[in-house]
Formats: sequence, structure tokens, C-alpha cells
Amino acid sequence: MYKLFIRPILFWFDPEKVHYFTFSLIRNLCKIPGFNGLFKLIYCLENKKLETEVFGLKFPNPVGLGAGFDKDAKLFQELSNFGFGFIEIGTLTPKAQDGNPKNRLFRLKRDSAIINRMGFNNGGVDNAVLRLKKNKNILIGGNIGKNKITSNDDAVQDYLICFDALFDYVDYFVVNVSSPNTPNLRELQEKEPLTKLLLTLQNKNLVKGKPKPILLKIAPDLTNEQLLDIIEIINQTKIAGVIATNTTITRNGLDSQNQLEDGGLSGKPLTKRATEVIRFLSENSNKSFPIIGVGGIHSAKDAIKKLEAGASLVQLYTGFIYEGPQLVKQINKAILKMRQ
Repeated sequence: MYKLFIRPILFWFDPEKVHYFTFSLIRNLCKIPGFNGLFKLIYCLENKKLETEVFGLKFPNPVGLGAGFDKDAKLFQELSNFGFGFIEIGTLTPKAQDGNPKNRLFRLKRDSAIINRMGFNNGGVDNAVLRLKKNKNILIGGNIGKNKITSNDDAVQDYLICFDALFDYVDYFVVNVSSPNTPNLRELQEKEPLTKLLLTLQNKNLVKGKPKPILLKIAPDLTNEQLLDIIEIINQTKIAGVIATNTTITRNGLDSQNQLEDGGLSGKPLTKRATEVIRFLSENSNKSFPIIGVGGIHSAKDAIKKLEAGASLVQLYTGFIYEGPQLVKQINKAILKMRQ
């Protein structure tokens, strides 16, 4: 029903406006008695065999919602009704910021893709914490970044502020240094600044007494040499794992007319490369750390391929928009069949 009736209507309108309209619609529907249960009945699949333990956390199922969809932690409770095993909020920054000028979100319908140059638009970490305090047993990841006005030399402090603010309210952290939409942010993926950043966060983590898993989200555009550096850095800093991958700045093989818009590309064009990065990291690290696979998952088959390549968990974003909420259950059914 979603692809036949709902998506064609939504895709007539500006994607960012549709995003906020959909948020409002889901929130209001879930306030109506019975709708939470109805969504769960349609979209959730509960089975002990789907439970997955990764970096010390027990996930009810291995399919999560990727960062960027619920940036400000405004809808995580309602979104869990669609069958996700975990929700990643953010990217959050210390101070609220508007992000880049509009228009900044573009559908590439012919390619089943999206280009975004949102620029970490969010209401600030403290604002999100107020909502996270009301969490009712949803497993939450906190994706953190730096403000646009913060120089790379001072970036560590921004990550520390977010880390401290979120520590008691999220189950794991994701360090985002791979978005192409904040000027110079990707320079923090270089070996020296990245090692410094992760060591600082890990030291702070250990001081807390009961440390939380810290993951690094990387770009799909890294070379094999850079990926080998990532493996070395993870082993050195002893963070919990990697999320592979963020959006890409490449535009190879696209058919859509608006393919040259600036920003990060997500969706089907990223399917193969994201899986390649997962496999490279898994094989060259001897599976020494967990990987969350994300990028171009538009079917259960796409998700299974990422798990077979070495991912322990997967996340959806663009596939959720194009294929609809039934995709979560389809993937979980395929994983359940694989595990039986």
C-alpha cells in the first residue's frame, strides 16, 4: 500500500516539508488509542532468535533506524512501533544551529536515492536530553558532532560536551566525522586528529565508571589505505566498533537530473560500496570489532548481504523512505529464516 498509494502522494511535495509533515502525522496518530498497538501488530516481529548481543548490548532485533531521521529525539518512541530494534538520534551538536540554507534535501527518484546537505541542523544536545529523559525502554544511539562555527582545532571540546550531556540517556555513542555537509569536518578522519579525538572520548568514557560503547561513523569514500588506518586507530583507541557507511560525495552512474546538487548521496547507488567497505574492514581486522552496516539497504537481500559481509547490525534511512515501513519486518523475517 505504501509504494502504490502513500509514496506517490508524498513524493509530489518538497522532501523536507514532507519529513516534518510525516513526523507530525505519526505523532498525532500514535496519540489515538489503539494506534500504537496497531502499528506494532502490522510492523513488529518479536522472536527470541532475532535478539542480537553486540558490544555488550542486547538488541531485540538487528535492524535499526540510522541517524539523521530523528535528529532531535522527537519521535523515537513512536518510530519504535515500526519494528526497529534500536533508534539512532542525531547528529547532535552542543549548540542549536539551523544548518545549511534551504533547499537542501533532494530526491533522485530514478536512482532511488537522496542527496542532502542539511548541515547538522538540530536544536542542540540539551534540548534533546529533555526528551530522552522520557524514554521507555527504547535502545538509543547518540550520534554526536561539532557545531559549524567550531574550528577543527577546537572540535574535541564539542564532542566532549555532547558526550557528557548524553551519557546517562543513550546506550551507545557514534562519533560523526564523516558528514560532507559541515565544512572541513571530514579532515577529522585523518589519522592524527581522529586518534586524538577518540582517545580523548575513550578516556572520558573510562572515567565514568560504567563505560558506554563508542563507535566511529566513516565515509564510503575512504581509500583502502585509509581504511587500514581506521582499523589501526580502532585497535589503538579500543573503541567498540564502526558504522559503515555515511553518505558519499561521488556521483557515478546516476540518471536523475538533479544529481549534481551538492551534498551527501544515500540510497541504492551506495549499496555496493557500503558492502565493500564492511567486507574490507571485517576481513582485514580479522573481525576484531563489530560493524553496523548502513547504506543502500532497500530490500531484505541487501541487508543479508551486509550481514554476510561482516556486519553485526544494520540500519535503514533512505530505504525506509523509498520502500516504506514494511521493509523492517521483511528484513527481520529474512534474518529469522537465516538463523533457523
